[in-house]
Amino acid sequence: MDISSVIGIILGLVSLIVGMFFKGVTPDALLNPAALFIIILGTIATVVIAFPMSELKRIPKLFGVLFKDKKLVSDLEIIQLFSSWADLARREGLLALESKVDEVDDSFLKNGLTLAIDGQNADYIRDVLTEEVESMEERHSAGAQIFTQAGTYAPTLGVLGAVIGLIAALKELDDVEKLGLAISAAFVATLLGIFTGYVLWHPFANKLKRKSAVEVKQKMMIIEGILSVLEGEAPRVIEQKLASYLPKSERAKIIGESGADGLGKES
Repeated sequence: MDISSVIGIILGLVSLIVGMFFKGVTPDALLNPAALFIIILGTIATVVIAFPMSELKRIPKLFGVLFKDKKLVSDLEIIQLFSSWADLARREGLLALESKVDEVDDSFLKNGLTLAIDGQNADYIRDVLTEEVESMEERHSAGAQIFTQAGTYAPTLGVLGAVIGLIAALKELDDVEKLGLAISAAFVATLLGIFTGYVLWHPFANKLKRKSAVEVKQKMMIIEGILSVLEGEAPRVIEQKLASYLPKSERAKIIGESGADGLGKES
């Protein structure tokens, strides 16, 4: 489970409820059927109008991405893997890597390695794998856009709910007590719209974008690693090339270890 998503939602709810408490507002004020109906159903309606059904069907899967922590191999493991493959290919030839294909679980990596072993040229391999990465980015972007749009629509729907509430409040001008209650209820819709838009939907979209960026970076590392092995580059050269994808602190560590003890040598 992606614990940061859960913690973020809890903190958002706590900040809202505690803030209401300090302002002298009881949490049951949020249980306004009209406001909930306008914000929740209204947001769903706008998203349904804005996106084709083929993309909307992916929403349950998108929530899975948000709340599940996908296990990716570390960048260091990717570098070490290509370093060992480069050493093996230089000693025994590229076909020696054929025995490694069945050991690979990642379909993207397996496809790229298979293309290299089958004798495809570097330009073809780069084009095929890059096209796959771009298609993945497009799918991820479309998913994030759903939440971005929900975050854009929800606050505006909150204003719509407030307007409707104020229209109803104008009918109670002769009763000050009822007028006050009607006005406070009117702004519940605005509160819910802003809260869901900026504490849920926009952050959800950003989380999807960040997870996509991490996956894209690793796939680009894989492409460079496969092409480097295909071109017969030395393990240490590959380590230094792939280390450029890492943060500066980790990059220095990889390059330092590479120079100190020959990380590229197969153990």
